Amino acid sequence: MAIVPHTPALNHTNSPPSDELRWECRVYPGQLSHTRHVRADLDTDLHRLPSLPAGVKEEMVLCVSEMFANACEHSRSGQDPDGRVVRTLDTPRPGTVRISIIDDGTRTNATTDTVPKVPRRRTRQQQERAERGRGLLLLDHLATRWGFRPVLDFPFCAGLGTVIWAEFTLPALVAGGCAR
Repeated sequence: MAIVPHTPALNHTNSPPSDELRWECRVYPGQLSHTRHVRADLDTDLHRLPSLPAGVKEEMVLCVSEMFANACEHSRSGQDPDGRVVRTLDTPRPGTVRISIIDDGTRTNATTDTVPKVPRRRTRQQQERAERGRGLLLLDHLATRWGFRPVLDFPFCAGLGTVIWAEFTLPALVAGGCAR
């Protein structure tokens, strides 16, 4: 049973309160084929930040696609036919934008550790030959801060879902204000 709602991706149609910038969460099927929708929706949502440099927006879109791919690959979101992934976007404090991805929880028959982590250091030759394992390295390099936590932090709720988040510091938002 999936823990996240089974609704189609939501569009933000409500205007935010005048004192803060808010976006509606978006819900996607836990299939890698939907990565382009996740990227396009984030790009659309980030248009509400007119002072956001194009290069920073591209980095944020790259990071969300990596986080979405990890949720599809390493959780029930991608394993279960009805699996879902939730994407949230918020400004936790002035000058900071946070992107979060919430998955449906750990796989029931996983044979490997599903906790997000930056891969061990590789030699240059190993890195050039590696086909996988660069997503969290990109996140670590591009985001100001990132991390993960359980959806519910109670021992008896272990495995119900993981929130992975990345924050980006945007000094222009502090100086110039946010679009409302």
